[in-house]
Amino acid sequence: MPRHIAIVEDEAAIAANYRDALQHRGYRVSIYPDRPSATGAFAAGLPDLAIIDIGLGDDVDGGFELCRELRARCPRTPIVFLTARDTEVDHVVGMRLGANDYLSKDVSLDIMLVHIAALFRQADAMLNPPRDEDLLTVGDLALNSERMTAHWKSVEVDLTASTEFPMVMALVRRPGQVKSRQQLMDAAGKLVEETSVTSHIKRIRRKFQKLDKDFDAIETVYGAGYRWTG
Repeated sequence: MPRHIAIVEDEAAIAANYRDALQHRGYRVSIYPDRPSATGAFAAGLPDLAIIDIGLGDDVDGGFELCRELRARCPRTPIVFLTARDTEVDHVVGMRLGANDYLSKDVSLDIMLVHIAALFRQADAMLNPPRDEDLLTVGDLALNSERMTAHWKSVEVDLTASTEFPMVMALVRRPGQVKSRQQLMDAAGKLVEETSVTSHIKRIRRKFQKLDKDFDAIETVYGAGYRWTG
């Protein structure tokens, strides 16, 4: 049975482009142009993954509300924001509402597909009991490489499975060793541009600091990269 992906996008041409790429990879795809149609469909049956734009016609924050509704209905359904609104504030709001990933519409279809595949791998792994070989603990940080989850002082950190988790894993595997921007980009499967590594690290730090205001385990080594010191 192919996985079912819901696309909530008010621009028909863009939605059709996403649908064609996903169907080519074997997914079953439904398109909804607005929040009411998506809400009605989700009440009848949940998709395996939802791709949501934030602005849906005149409903400028409709995607945020839909994410909130879907997350309340099902805590495990992967949700991806795919939007032209790429500000830091929108990103933070989206992730706080329970989205699993946040992508800009200028992302390539190939990268979008890799992100989706990573989310499905994470969702599948969550159904299985953890294995000892998948667990890595360094100080107050516990990582599960199979489930792509991180816990800081026993509280889960909402790292994205496709980019943020692999970057943290690369740092933590060799505590104290400096990782260059290129190495962190490679760890994320080149889904992160070298020029944006700094922004990703800042976002990762903020997620840890949201849980622990004294968090300082990711050190910047100017001119060289970053290292884990926790």
